[in-house]
Amino acid sequence: MICIDRGPLAEAGARWVNGVATWLLEAAEIPAPTGAELRGEDGPFHLLAGWGPERVIMRNRGVVELDMRLLVARLQAQAEAAGAELRGRVRVLGLHGDTLETSAGPLRAEVIIDASGLAGARLAATPPVAREHICAAAQAVHAVVDRTAARAFFARHQVPEGETLCFTGVAGGYSIVNARLEGDELSVLTGSIPADGHPSGRALLDRFVAEQPWIGAALFGGARAIPIRRPFDRLAYGRVGLLGDAGCQVFSAHGSGIGVGLVAGRLLAEALETSHGSDGLLAYERQFQREHGGILAAYDLFRRHSQRFEISDLQTLMRAGLLDAAASTAGAAQRWPSLDLANLSTKLGGFARAPKHALALAAVGARMAAVAALYRGYPTRAASRPRWSKAVARLFGEPPERA
Repeated sequence: MICIDRGPLAEAGARWVNGVATWLLEAAEIPAPTGAELRGEDGPFHLLAGWGPERVIMRNRGVVELDMRLLVARLQAQAEAAGAELRGRVRVLGLHGDTLETSAGPLRAEVIIDASGLAGARLAATPPVAREHICAAAQAVHAVVDRTAARAFFARHQVPEGETLCFTGVAGGYSIVNARLEGDELSVLTGSIPADGHPSGRALLDRFVAEQPWIGAALFGGARAIPIRRPFDRLAYGRVGLLGDAGCQVFSAHGSGIGVGLVAGRLLAEALETSHGSDGLLAYERQFQREHGGILAAYDLFRRHSQRFEISDLQTLMRAGLLDAAASTAGAAQRWPSLDLANLSTKLGGFARAPKHALALAAVGARMAAVAALYRGYPTRAASRPRWSKAVARLFGEPPERA
């Protein structure tokens, strides 16, 4: 196995802190992070409507904060120990049959995996991702130059040190400014959809830092455009397979692709162990879409609905109990929400308090259930895929993808 990266290997992958659901790490068979790699344990998460004070507090989300630089280094070392050859500073120039043309010369392979991201090699004839389905995210860890002022800032928002303060909807329905204070360091995560006329995640981060004199220099971080639409209908194109952002394998409700990408990588490896070449890629495609595609597509429907929210909508939903800790926690962990009797009573009360919002959510929920059912029946035969794609596209109100 040969893995190539267009940049230096020491700078490959994400270079920031990312929240990952622990169950996804377990499903991907990635040993739990320890030491410096583990930047933050699971803890209370304060989700505010706008700049507050209306909020929902999530506890026990099952999400840990990871230093992606160290996780990438760990995975690289494990890959090399297993016999993989890693090559940095190698650019992909094109694909001709079984030959991948690169800046370091041609490479011939039975299977080629494109994990180069949203704006990468594009080795398969995938549809373009519309700008309204792209999140511009940024994350940075900053030094804290005035701890007293920092603690006072969090205290004003009633958030203890070590817990997460998340301002949501501050630049459109799909936007956050997320801050967490740990000792002398502050972790800030931002994101938005610029196509809707809003500042980018980088602009939101820079503005937040500039407005808080207690925040010092950036220690590390980065920014990236993330596809937040459902997975492409096809993940296998002959000898080419798609993985991660290249296949839109992202939990679009909050733009997280690390955990689900690791799980997809595990499914891909197992499929290629039992079936060779294009047959292995087709087996990977079917298993991923049937087991994980449905929840990603369903939450994409919810994301498209919530993208239109104003801060007043978020406040109404929280006050009515329609946006509550249980549903928010399930989304944070990338799981389906459960509906026990107590939760059902709250939701029914929400219908009475905010009928317009409740009916809209009910309609979205019905489409979410329908699309999940379609993905469980992802077709085995390629000839059946166009009909399946049309049914999925109909639920999204858009043209079907090309077969």
